[in-house]
Parts: sequence; C-alpha cells; structure tokens
Amino acid sequence: MPAPDLTVRLRRLRRTSALRRLVRETSLSADNLVMPYFVIPGRRRREPVPSMPGVERLTPDELAREAEGLCRLGIPAVILFGIPERKDATGSEAWSARGAVQLAIRLIRRRALDLAVITDVCLCEYTNHGHCGVLRGAEVDNDATLPLLARAAVSHARAGADLVAPSDMMDGRVRVIRSALDAAGFRDTGILSYAAKYASAFYGPFRDAAGSTPRSGDRRGYQMDPPNAREALREIALDLEEGADLVMVKPALAYLDVIRRARDRFHAPLGAYNVSGEYAMVKAAAMNGWIDEKRAVLEILGAIRRAGAGFILTYHAKEAARWLRG
Repeated sequence: MPAPDLTVRLRRLRRTSALRRLVRETSLSADNLVMPYFVIPGRRRREPVPSMPGVERLTPDELAREAEGLCRLGIPAVILFGIPERKDATGSEAWSARGAVQLAIRLIRRRALDLAVITDVCLCEYTNHGHCGVLRGAEVDNDATLPLLARAAVSHARAGADLVAPSDMMDGRVRVIRSALDAAGFRDTGILSYAAKYASAFYGPFRDAAGSTPRSGDRRGYQMDPPNAREALREIALDLEEGADLVMVKPALAYLDVIRRARDRFHAPLGAYNVSGEYAMVKAAAMNGWIDEKRAVLEILGAIRRAGAGFILTYHAKEAARWLRG
C-alpha cells in the first residue's frame, strides 16, 4: 500500500530525545520545587511518617543538615510545619520564640544557606481540638483567630523567615498579617497565601504526620467547596488586594483547571501544592510495582507546571531534583 501524501507529520519532531527537548513547551527544573518539612522539638531525632513513605519528622538540627543537601540539589526553598510538645485551645505554641519552627529557621540562617525559608501559618497543628482557629462552641471564630495568626507570622519573621504562608482560610487574614508584619518592622517579609485551599480528601497523610485531624466536625465551613472554581478566583483576588505577594492553589492534581484559570487572570507568582494524599498514592502504587515512580512523578509535576504553576510544593522535591539532574 503506498504511503499517504502527508505534508505535515507531527511525529518528525518526536523522533529523538534531542528533538523532543528542542520543542518542549513546558520546562521543569529544581528551581520550580519547594520541599515541605515537619519540624518537631528536640535534638537528633527523625521520625518516619507511616502514611508517607520517605517522609520524616525532623528536629531543628536535623532539618538544618537536610537544608544543606537541598542547596546542593538546587532546590531554592523549604516550607516548614511545626509540631509542638504541648497543644491548647488557642494554639499558643505557634508563636513561641522557642518553637521548633522558630529554632529551625535560626539554625538554617546560621549556616548562611542560599535557601528561601517559608513557614506555614496556621493553628491546626497547635490546637488541642485540631481546627485552624479559635472555637466558639462548635464553630471556628474567624475574627478572634486573626490576631493569633498575626502573632505566629511575626514570630516566624523575627526568627528569619523569608515568607509566611497563611493556610487557615480565615477571611481577612492576609490584611491582618501584613499590618502586623509592617508594624513590627518586617516590611520585607513576604506573604505566600494559600488563597484557594479546598476542603479536600487528599490531606489525610498530612494530618497523620502533623497530628492535626479535628477532634469534632470538619473544615468544610472555612475551606473551599471542591466543586467551586469561580469562587477560587474571588479568593485569590481578595488576598492580592489585601497584600499577598504570592498565591497558591491547594491541592494541585484535582484542581489543575483552577490553576489554569488563576494563571490566565492574575500576574502574581502562582504556586500549587502537590499534597500528601497525592504523594502517598504514587508511593503506594510504585511500591506495589504498578507504576514507574520516576516517570509518574515527573509527569505529574510537569502537568502542574503546564497548568500554570510557577512553583510546586511537593514531597517528591528531593527525588525529582535528582532525577532532573540525570
């Protein structure tokens, strides 16, 4: 049978690795990755997280050593989540100068590493009820929570954080945090807002790692409803208006359409969080031999970049950075 008379053959540019690299539309490098860490009190301790293979809770000294390795891999940033020794109704350990996160920041700073330090600002890891703010009866009191979040943010800035990242989804928290940072003399400390954070089923392993599962009720009253996309754009617009320097969509994989809509509408730096449940699913499938982990991870991260995320918070960051170096 004679070959068809085809002038356009798109396969011509797929024949070799070099050709594919030449015409590749979306890039992915270590520069796009942020590594999350769970920080615990104490010294010289590492605690594996059973639901997240390869992830450990680290004491500040162990984290500082890890940070040196990240710099060698070319990863530009970390985000830190604190786990306190003591929890109470208001999450008061969140703004303790001797908190694990605050100590970790100082140790990283002493090493003069070329590494951006981002800190999660929320109360869920610190409260004895597991919610992201102060409770009034069964409900989270939005306005009573705001000054507590601001105190935590200022304590992180005082320790040396480059960016504070409020993840609580309280209305108005970016404005209050910005005002508190400025009043305390930290005008150069930026805010990375979890602007569009959904009430997702993919947070389970994180809550296992951080001990932050609510004791009663859930977070659907303040985190976003998964079917909504236009609402995410309203949230992002409000946070930028209140002073956010960067914004984020969380989770990533089930919300690629939201990332794309945000990228098309806003010009601020945009990130996405490849969350714990997404990580754990890939790890479980790889450990069972059902998928090629390297290919799957790089495909997922590439998809998040293709959707429009400039940076990706992912527990795969170290592995991905090694794989991308070849």
